[in-house]
Amino acid sequence: MALFPRKPKYTVVRVAKKRDIPSDLWTKCEECGELIYNKKLEENFKVCPKCNFHFTLGARERLRLIMDENTFVEMDSQMESGDPLAFEGPKTYKEKIEKDQELTGLKEAALTGEGAIFGRKILLGVTDSRFIMGSMGSVVGEKLTRIVEHSTKTRLPLVIVSGSGGGARMYEGLFSLMQMAKTAAALKVHSDSRCLFISVLTNPTMAGVMASFASLGDMVIAEPKALIGFTGPRVIEQTIRQKLPHGFQRSEFLLEHGFLDMIVHRKNLKETLSKLLGYFA
Repeated sequence: MALFPRKPKYTVVRVAKKRDIPSDLWTKCEECGELIYNKKLEENFKVCPKCNFHFTLGARERLRLIMDENTFVEMDSQMESGDPLAFEGPKTYKEKIEKDQELTGLKEAALTGEGAIFGRKILLGVTDSRFIMGSMGSVVGEKLTRIVEHSTKTRLPLVIVSGSGGGARMYEGLFSLMQMAKTAAALKVHSDSRCLFISVLTNPTMAGVMASFASLGDMVIAEPKALIGFTGPRVIEQTIRQKLPHGFQRSEFLLEHGFLDMIVHRKNLKETLSKLLGYFA
């Protein structure tokens, strides 16, 4: 054994500093986990190119997708919700509204107005799931009722795009539940007047919204794989203690069972609406 052992030789490894990659360059698909370059995602109408998952669109993004450029004129743009119950919780109702107004740039969860699809005039309503889950409070119900009544009066075709996982907005109590009957009653008059209403369902369209105006279209269209129903599948399974069929409450299941008229990929929606408007005209 050596009296003076040699010092072990170490190899110095220099690790290059990682370059910072901006977080807004890529989006992970919620369905398949694929990393998608944001520019490619935008070019593909916010649909995953691998699994066809349709990402959530805001109300104004919907407008750009459906309406001819610079034709949309908004109606009732200044309507805002009150706080009839003075609701308080971890956050007050007013705080929730203010936060989502800042997030979405909208006064409320519904956007309504008049515009054109390939030159054909229509009335359009869109609910935005980013605003308190697109739930239907007194303002949302009032705005949609007004656009229905305007369609009945002018006989312009009506299209409502629903994206609501929140149903009736219980922060407003009975005022929110009233909107289900109010919108349905307006659509009954609209139907009796033989006016056209096309309902477009997106992921998710649930609860009070689905149980009222969203299900009453002369034509009911859905995007692929959208969750559509009243109560969520987990709650139903826990209640009836039975396993639900595969794909229950998804667009494809509902089309197979006659609830929907068609499923339309987002990139084809404007063209499909134009064709339907032409047929019914």
